[in-house]
Amino acid sequence: QVVLVESGGGLVQPGGSLRLSCAASGSAFSYMDMGWYRQTPANERERVATIYSDSEPNYVDFAKGRFTASRDNGKKTVYLQMNNLKTEDTAVYYCWGRVRGLKANYWGNGTLVTVSS
Repeated sequence: QVVLVESGGGLVQPGGSLRLSCAASGSAFSYMDMGWYRQTPANERERVATIYSDSEPNYVDFAKGRFTASRDNGKKTVYLQMNNLKTEDTAVYYCWGRVRGLKANYWGNGTLVTVSS
C-alpha cells in the first residue's frame, strides 16, 4: 500500500509561482511512475505531468515552459514547480503514482491552488 500526501498549494497572484510537493510512503518509490493531475469543478481530472522512474518527465501542452516536475528518490518525494501562473491554473492538484508493471493506481487527496488577484 502506498499513501501519497500533497502539500504546497495556496493563493497566488497571476504571474506568481508555487511549488507543490508529494510525499510517498512505502519502499517502492524508486520503481514508481509518478505524476501530477488537476481538476476543477467544471472539468474532468486532467494530466499535468508524468515523472517516470527511468526517464525524463513528460508534460501536457499547457504545462510546457511553465511547469517543471521532478523527483527525489531519497526523499520519496515528487515536486511540481509552477511559474508564471494564470487564473486558469486554479484547480485542485493531485499526485498520482503506480509501481511499474503493476495495475494499482495511487492518488493523494489533492491540494488547492488558487490563482487570483
